[in-house]
Amino acid sequence: MSGSSHGHTPAAWTGVIIAFIGFCVAGVFMVAAQPVGFWAGMVVVLLGGVVGGIMRMMGLGQPKQNHPVHQVTGEREPAGAKG
Repeated sequence: MSGSSHGHTPAAWTGVIIAFIGFCVAGVFMVAAQPVGFWAGMVVVLLGGVVGGIMRMMGLGQPKQNHPVHQVTGEREPAGAKG
């Protein structure tokens, strides 16, 4: 995945950081036996996905044409060709 810059965008980083914070909040409240705090943390986790998706739609994510899966077959090197 490192060859395709997978996840190296502001949208990806922001979504993951928000989700991680929500995960930590939910974990603390789960240990403290506080169900309301746990579910609040889970809402923050979901919010991370929503924020990341919105940022991607705003153009802060990886464009589809940069991903190897979306390249035209003629632009790729043939499987057996070695120069």
